Amino acid sequence: MHLDAYPLEFSGSFLTFEFISEGPKGRLLKVIQFTEIEPGIYNLAFGDADRATGTFNDAVVSNNGDSEQVLATVVGAVHVFCQHHPTAIVYATGSTPARTRRYQMGLNRFLPLIVEHVDLYGERGEDWEIFQKEVSYTAFAARLKSS
Repeated sequence: MHLDAYPLEFSGSFLTFEFISEGPKGRLLKVIQFTEIEPGIYNLAFGDADRATGTFNDAVVSNNGDSEQVLATVVGAVHVFCQHHPTAIVYATGSTPARTRRYQMGLNRFLPLIVEHVDLYGERGEDWEIFQKEVSYTAFAARLKSS
């Protein structure tokens, strides 16, 4: 299985990534940012860039018709980030429950390819477990597989 992803641009520290989403709404600049929230644990934030403010909005719904390619690009950014920060754990959740569900559906779709490279976990209640299809999670965590 191959994921058709957009080309990524990234900072020297591999903490911020950008790419252009192309679709019916035009060319939209997207930002993926990894922020350390605890030692070794990084929050993954993702959204549309606001060039006027230099920030990005993680609540906007672009509907640019390329959601699978966008998800593939985010998965690719996580992989590159983990290669450069091999002991890091990446934490992610949607900005709304509906968005978290949408992310989970994407993870389910590409699960065989994702787990070739990373260990993927889901948060259910107060507990973390190995990510499984058909289980509803409130957050996700990933780390590069050990060599």
